Amino acid sequence: MNQKLKSAEKEGNKSQVIDAHLNLAYFCEDNWVYTEALTQFNKVLILLKNNESDPRYANTLNSIGKVHVFLKNYDNAVDYFNRAIESAQLYNSLKTLASSTSYLGACFEKKGNYVQALEYQNKSLKIYQNLQDSVGLSIVNESLGSIHEDLQDYKVALKYFESAYGYHNKNKDVRLANILNNLGDIYRKTGKLEKGLEYTQMSLHISKLIGNLEEEASAYKDLSKSYQLSSKSDLAYQALSKFLELDEANRVLYRANQASALQNIYDTKEKETRIQQLMHDSKIDKAEKLLLLLSICAVVLFAILWSLYLKRKRGEVIRLQGYEKKLLQVELEKKQVEEENLQREVNIKNASLSRYSLHLAQKNKMLSNLSQTLKNSLGRSNLDLKRKLENVVKEIDLDLAQEHEWDEFLTFFKEIHPQFLKKLSNAASTILSPAEKRLSILLRLNLSSKEIASILRLTPDSVRVARYRLRKKLPLQAKEELSAYLTRL
Repeated sequence: MNQKLKSAEKEGNKSQVIDAHLNLAYFCEDNWVYTEALTQFNKVLILLKNNESDPRYANTLNSIGKVHVFLKNYDNAVDYFNRAIESAQLYNSLKTLASSTSYLGACFEKKGNYVQALEYQNKSLKIYQNLQDSVGLSIVNESLGSIHEDLQDYKVALKYFESAYGYHNKNKDVRLANILNNLGDIYRKTGKLEKGLEYTQMSLHISKLIGNLEEEASAYKDLSKSYQLSSKSDLAYQALSKFLELDEANRVLYRANQASALQNIYDTKEKETRIQQLMHDSKIDKAEKLLLLLSICAVVLFAILWSLYLKRKRGEVIRLQGYEKKLLQVELEKKQVEEENLQREVNIKNASLSRYSLHLAQKNKMLSNLSQTLKNSLGRSNLDLKRKLENVVKEIDLDLAQEHEWDEFLTFFKEIHPQFLKKLSNAASTILSPAEKRLSILLRLNLSSKEIASILRLTPDSVRVARYRLRKKLPLQAKEELSAYLTRL
């Protein structure tokens, strides 16, 4: 590429020089050498300054904007995309206008401004629809799906991803793998694990087919999540291990490509420097010594920085592995809590049955005693009968007033709601009386005022007064229900 640039400059062919700069810029961009890529793109803008109708001018503005997005310089990116839109509108280049508008929408998505992101993506979508450009339609639909996924509007996001897939399902490339991965992600997030797993496996297949390690790693990561949600811990661990392996391979490839590109640029600039220095015979020796010294310093500095970089990356990998292990542990603990909750519900039902059985036994015993007493009284005189019936009434009143029944009831209640009375006492502004605590417990069980009146042997009006007094002692909002508040404790 550098040789072509030199040849074009030597021949004085401006168009070829522009193309050579563009090729070198794209090479640097593909290998993540963004600073040099921006330098080459800006040289193209300078060469096209008086020829802005050239399609390469707007495309170069878009390319610079994309580089700034990669560098997270979103404000700069917006400026370049807007300039590209103005150029495309001026020369009625609809395809460039559509792509620039879509890039601008993607930039606002990165900034978290989803309203403007949707506005620009929909504008781009209309242009591509008029052009019947399937590639552009696929790109914009995928971008719209990504925005709605960020907004957690999964139903709409799924529609756009499916549209993107419909426009791009015949091309086995990186974009197809990414679309399939997005579809799998949406189905997983909406609980359709089997369907999501199917699309993720399709993405993995395409990634392997085209040899793209980055998309393959992404697919394994999503597979790990799907298997984990399906309680397939072994498969989840295998997929996660494969993701970590590929992620490290991608990091190594990234560093190797970047180092190769930097070396290529460095070699080119070094050769150009030597040629310029050789043109000055009187400074040859001095220039060579200086260049050698700079090269040695550069190599030493590069070696130090490279060592620090590798050390930091190793630390990041270890932290990532620790995070993933913690994530798996949290999921296991969540399952355990769910099982404990189910067991607790079983215990609650058993306790309720025991309480109900106890209540029936006590009442049956009382009724049996009452029946026997009445039978024995039938053979006595009227005077004796009156006295005996008075005794029966006293026995009934005595049975109804027995505190041991309430104590047993309270014991069952504490087994089911062990912290309720403690939380109630802490929340109250003043000390609650035993009667108020009893009323709170019965309200906690969602009993009506009529039922509570029967249990406590009060009138419904007395229950309403007691509820009013209890409400005054608790931190309730004006319109908040007393029963609802007690249920939350």
